[in-house]
Amino acid sequence: MTTSIKLTDAQRHILEHAAGHPEGSVTNQAFPDNIKGGARTKVIASLFSKAFVSGVEIFDCFITDAGYAALGCARPAPAASHPDPQIEAAVVASEATWAQEKQEAAQRLLKTGVEGKPRLRDNSKQATVIEMLQRPNGATINEICEATGWQAHTVRGTFAGALKKKLGLDITSFKDTGASRVYRIL
Repeated sequence: MTTSIKLTDAQRHILEHAAGHPEGSVTNQAFPDNIKGGARTKVIASLFSKAFVSGVEIFDCFITDAGYAALGCARPAPAASHPDPQIEAAVVASEATWAQEKQEAAQRLLKTGVEGKPRLRDNSKQATVIEMLQRPNGATINEICEATGWQAHTVRGTFAGALKKKLGLDITSFKDTGASRVYRIL
């Protein structure tokens, strides 16, 4: 079985160790010697975010089917025991709950509104810039600098990053002879 999932050396080492553990558990011995303290938390958190491990707490976790797939192998079959239907149902319910919690956490991290668009506060400098750009005559860089207290390069960066990329606004500019360049939102 081949995989196109890219793992760091530390992630691969931890998943391989957990795959070799009889219960699929991530133990302290799973970590390479050079990964200590907060780095351990970050590596495990990245494995959690990719659903390669699951569990109750960050250091009480087990490799998932996705973790095995990332290694390019299948989960080993349990030894001569028949799965209890109640336990199997509980596991499926727990994994569904965990997936929902993960999705909700991702939404909080993205800081998106209900419609999936980035939030915009009414009293922010960014809102002031947008309001100025929506005027029929638009605004110059100098006018925006005076209104926000920003430097010119910050205003241009805001146009490119926050307004165009994040918010998807269409900003145009024009320049009359002898005048400053004027920017507008279409």
